[in-house]
Amino acid sequence: MNDKRMQEMLANLDVENPSEVCPIKDVLAAMLDKWTMMIVLVLGKHKVLRFADVKRSVVGISPKMLTKSLRTLERDGHVLRTVYPEVPIRVEYNLTDQGYIFLKKLVDLADWIVPHVPTIVKNREEFIK
Repeated sequence: MNDKRMQEMLANLDVENPSEVCPIKDVLAAMLDKWTMMIVLVLGKHKVLRFADVKRSVVGISPKMLTKSLRTLERDGHVLRTVYPEVPIRVEYNLTDQGYIFLKKLVDLADWIVPHVPTIVKNREEFIK
């Protein structure tokens, strides 16, 4: 991102006002939640998963938080929830086209993080001292 684009984005980000005034803040908060990011990464890796499979793949998430996160992702258009009228009912989750764009941005972020991990770990260790 060039400096001009970054300045434009920062100018539009109003963190001091409620979400009605700055919807970007609300969307960022939902998308950058740790569980949301992990769910998107898992669905990107496996393409289609049932609820129990997502739960098994996202270590540490409670069923309640998984349900909440999947509903938010579905509401925002990142995840498609498909219900099959079988006995027992089968429900599957997969990323939408918009969800794959989000996944790509997460992978771009991970690409930046990977080479910086040693420095970040060192900084954390020094901070504790």
